[in-house]
Amino acid sequence: MLSKYSGDSHIAAMKRQLDELNFTMQELEAKTQKAREEAHEKYVMEMAKLREQSELAAEKLMEPKDAAEESWKDLVIGTDKVRDAFIKTFHDFKAKH
Repeated sequence: MLSKYSGDSHIAAMKRQLDELNFTMQELEAKTQKAREEAHEKYVMEMAKLREQSELAAEKLMEPKDAAEESWKDLVIGTDKVRDAFIKTFHDFKAKH
C-alpha cells in the first residue's frame, strides 16, 4: 500500500502533467485560431482577385463588336487572354478550397 506521502506526490505529479497538457491544448487552440484567421484572409483576397478578373472579362466582352478587322482581332486576343487568366485563377482557387 502507498504511504500518504507517496500518494500525495503521485497525485501532484499527475496534476502537473494534466496542467501541462491543458496549457499545450490552449496553445494549440490559439495556433489553430490564428491559422483559421490567416486562411480566411487569404480566401477573401483570392475571392477579390477572382471577382476583379471576372469583371475585367465582362468589360472586355462589352467592348464594341463593330470595330475594324484588325481591332477586332486584337479585341478577341485580349478577351481570350483575360478569360484564360480568369479560368486559371478560378481553377487554382477551387483546387485550394
